[in-house]
Amino acid sequence: METNTDNVQYGIVLVTAESRESAEAIAEALVESHLAACVSLTPVRSIYTWQGEVNRDDEIQLIIKTDLQRFDALEAKVRQVHPYEVPEIIALPIHAGFAPYLQWISEQVQ
Repeated sequence: METNTDNVQYGIVLVTAESRESAEAIAEALVESHLAACVSLTPVRSIYTWQGEVNRDDEIQLIIKTDLQRFDALEAKVRQVHPYEVPEIIALPIHAGFAPYLQWISEQVQ
């Protein structure tokens, strides 16, 4: 099995959205713009403080697989499409991964 443990150019970007429709619109914009190789969507329950008030909301978590060299463009696209005033857009590096999968990310993200 080929594993790449030396490259941290790849990452996961986490974004939450208010609805499945909003999440799918963001995901499609990122994939169509070649800023993400794949976006997985999963329901989450978020508890957070916003404008001094504790909120509890059902949201959709986007798990975005990308090349972090494109993070600035990815962030700009999310901000353009996302309805939230201050959306979650955080990147986590991938420190190790199956080399053919990481290569596929490279081929998809331009």
